[in-house]
Amino acid sequence: MTQNFAAIILAAGKGTRMKSALPKVLHEIAGRPMLGHALAVAAEAGASDVLLVTAPDQDAVRDYADKQDMTLTHAIQEQQLGTGDAVRVAFAATDKHERFVVMFGDTPLMRAEVLAALANNDADVTVLGFEPDDGAAYGRVKLDGDTPTAIFEYKDADEAACAITLCNGGAMGLSRAALEKYLPQLSNDNAQGEFYLPDFVALAHQDGATTALVMADPEDTLGVDSRAGQAKAEALMQARMRHKFLDAGVGMQDPDSVFLSFDTAIAADVTLEPHVKINGGVSIGPGTIIKAFTHLEGVTIGENAQIGPYARLRPGTNVGDEAKIGNFVETKKADIGKGAKVSHLSYIGDAELGMNVNIGAGTITCNYDGYNKHLTKIGDGAFVGSNSSLIAPVTIGKGAYLGSSSAVSKDVPDDALVVTRAPEREIKDWGRKFRARNEKKDK
Repeated sequence: MTQNFAAIILAAGKGTRMKSALPKVLHEIAGRPMLGHALAVAAEAGASDVLLVTAPDQDAVRDYADKQDMTLTHAIQEQQLGTGDAVRVAFAATDKHERFVVMFGDTPLMRAEVLAALANNDADVTVLGFEPDDGAAYGRVKLDGDTPTAIFEYKDADEAACAITLCNGGAMGLSRAALEKYLPQLSNDNAQGEFYLPDFVALAHQDGATTALVMADPEDTLGVDSRAGQAKAEALMQARMRHKFLDAGVGMQDPDSVFLSFDTAIAADVTLEPHVKINGGVSIGPGTIIKAFTHLEGVTIGENAQIGPYARLRPGTNVGDEAKIGNFVETKKADIGKGAKVSHLSYIGDAELGMNVNIGAGTITCNYDGYNKHLTKIGDGAFVGSNSSLIAPVTIGKGAYLGSSSAVSKDVPDDALVVTRAPEREIKDWGRKFRARNEKKDK
């Protein structure tokens, strides 16, 4: 049974190595800020409250957090004096909860089951450990049997401590009693001059309090503090999501070339061809094929549709069952009816297409007048010839036909034929005379 606990999320770091005006925890992984991943996984693990630690100048971080649907308390760390000081600030902001899990706003790959294990352990101090191939500069966890007795920060560790292969994963489960007793005992007598939260382990062990270990995969603990680290986390997150969809019955010819968003929803029997980019807000129904080099964002696609190749579907697009969006087609805020076809080289924006509509190559909806967007409506079974311009607001009736190269700005009745192109004229020998005239000028 999951204990009632609060998640303390540490997000006050400046992230100077990111070399960006954007706060580190607002940099995105799979289309969501890293802090968004941390908040979501805390909620999934069962946290009833979040205590978010930020620096005084991080208004953007607090604004983002306030927009999320969860109970959240802000704690401002006036000076960045280490993780122990950050937890002290958070703990002072609440008088509730008997159990706390400390986590970080820049570890987007943390899984809910890991946090839940930290929360549900009854020890006063529960350590998160992992064993990487290369311990590098991670802190080391010293054990007595299975019991953690100390954590050595790498910069303070001697040769024997550096030889330990069990590393500190950063996150920690803590009882209220442990926080009340050991926070005042933290010292900044170390290489960094900071108050280290990992010192809780030695303080608790020496005091006879209980300590425990929860193991995690190395990627769960990955912290991002540079652009290279962000790229690594993105690659790991993408791989994790691809495997989830492959296991759920989604086909991918070249999984490594498919990019997904944190909120992507794909049904079984969907096929994703190579080089498909899926941004936020996309849902794809069963049996649909997304062909190569297609870009989707804010789109709902029904069953057994075909999209692409080289299609770009922008936010507000809804594609019906069995519809076809072909190569070099762009849509935006468009409802495409069941069985409709927009096969080639077209732009369909601010539009409603009925069932079985056919849009010829080169057709565009002229939806913007420089100030406002206007709607184009096309009835069931209408046929729009190639290279047509539909000048909104305009309605094309059911079963109507538009001749190729028509520019239509007035409503078209059901079943009518409209042709607006100019009559064809033939001027004999015009080309020969034109060339002769210009060649004479060149002499």
